[in-house]
Parts: sequence; structure tokens; C-alpha cells
Amino acid sequence: MMQNYFGDMVKAVVDIELRKIGVDAELQSDIEEVLLSQGSSQYDLWGINLYPEMDGDDFIEFDSMINIRPSMGNRSCDVQNADTRQKIIDTVNYLFT
Repeated sequence: MMQNYFGDMVKAVVDIELRKIGVDAELQSDIEEVLLSQGSSQYDLWGINLYPEMDGDDFIEFDSMINIRPSMGNRSCDVQNADTRQKIIDTVNYLFT
């Protein structure tokens, strides 16, 4: 997958409620659209970047345009809420380890 778009990075969207992840598209919004069509709620979808060759905290980057949600208190591309970040980490670990 890393070869498709961004070299050492894979774009992904995590559904923190249904505990599923969509991966490997040019834009997270494309993945988001697919997950919404499969029953995910916009509220539960968060964009991340994965670096499969990295370990620990460097494996996940919490950065995506789809994360800008002023109505939810998230005013940047970064996932700012610690609980939401932890749910993302838990979902990624559950599905990839």
C-alpha cells in the first residue's frame, strides 16, 4: 500500500465506535465517504496517517483535513481530544496487532 500514494505513509480513517479502519486512498475524505456509505457516523470518523515502518508513537500521526470540526471543539487537522486519540490508538492496535 505504501507504494501507491505517499511512499512511507498510508492514509487511513478510523471509526472509533464500530472499531474499523479504511486505508489506502489519495485522500482521507475518499475513505470517509466509503465508511459513511457502510453505516459509520460522521461523529466517529477520524483521519490518521500510518507509518508501517515506524514503531511506538511514530506509527500513528493524528493529522487530516477531515478532523477539522469546530462544532466538536476540534479546530485543527490534529486530533486534539486525548480520549479520542486513545480510542484511535486502541482501534489501530486491536486491528493491526
